[in-house]
Amino acid sequence: MIDGGLPFNRGFTPGHEYMGTIVKLGPTVDEFQVGERVTVEVHAGCGRCQRCREGMYTSCLNYGYRAKGHRANGFSTDGGFAEYAVNNINTLAHVPDDMSDAEATLVVTAGTAMYGLDVMGGVIAGEGVVVIGPGPIGLMGVGVAKALGAQPVILTGTRDRRLEMGKRLGADHIVNVGREDAVEAVQRLTGGRGAQYVLECSGAPKALNEAARMVNRGGRICLAAFPADPVPVDLAYLVRNNIYVFGIRGEGKSATHRAAALMAQKRFDAKLIHTHTFSFAEVPTAIRYARERIEDAIKVVVQIRET
Repeated sequence: MIDGGLPFNRGFTPGHEYMGTIVKLGPTVDEFQVGERVTVEVHAGCGRCQRCREGMYTSCLNYGYRAKGHRANGFSTDGGFAEYAVNNINTLAHVPDDMSDAEATLVVTAGTAMYGLDVMGGVIAGEGVVVIGPGPIGLMGVGVAKALGAQPVILTGTRDRRLEMGKRLGADHIVNVGREDAVEAVQRLTGGRGAQYVLECSGAPKALNEAARMVNRGGRICLAAFPADPVPVDLAYLVRNNIYVFGIRGEGKSATHRAAALMAQKRFDAKLIHTHTFSFAEVPTAIRYARERIEDAIKVVVQIRET
């Protein structure tokens, strides 16, 4: 998808989930002002295909086809590892004055969780939600689910520090799957009824089959992670129990704006998952920390200028 000369797509700028300050506007733009801080969604669909017209621009049928207007910051078009970036107005969301720059970079992460929970999943107050995997999207999923009134919210994972962070974000129960069977724990915590909804953020090979046994009949499973290899799935169990399974990519249907509203209202503390900050000159190190989870890095921020 990424253009640019070889080797390594020369001339292409990566970087997504970023924020910045507006320094110049297009000739017809009056929705924002110079000097205003904004956070930037990854995707701007082509605006002309069926999916974009439905608001599902992260599923644009012209994905990667820039000649038809599609943009995906840091993927199919230039991203945020630069001093200046040009963005479609549809990708911008206002940053409140009392929100830090670093927290603003987390709005899109929360928007992805929001998309899975309120649009694709239809989660409502009083329903049980299990989040598998306490990575950035999983932890934001805990915060968003609790802000939407889910009860109980159960977080499963292998790292105690991250599980404890999930508790601070609103999880009612945490389960370390290294010490306890995740399915048995969910059934115990829900009185044998199971949850109505599972947000799968781990990409683990067994995650979908385990999620199916965590939800009750007619429950919903949202897949937000990318397994490294194809995985076997017990389709008969899904069919017999009328379980809905769907995947999401990114933060469609303006979910970022709704997540930003929850963060502005202090409904959950997204700042908790910001673990490391590096300077612009240290981008390779920042990427290494994120990729290798050095010092249990969760969300790594690159700061273009010193403040």
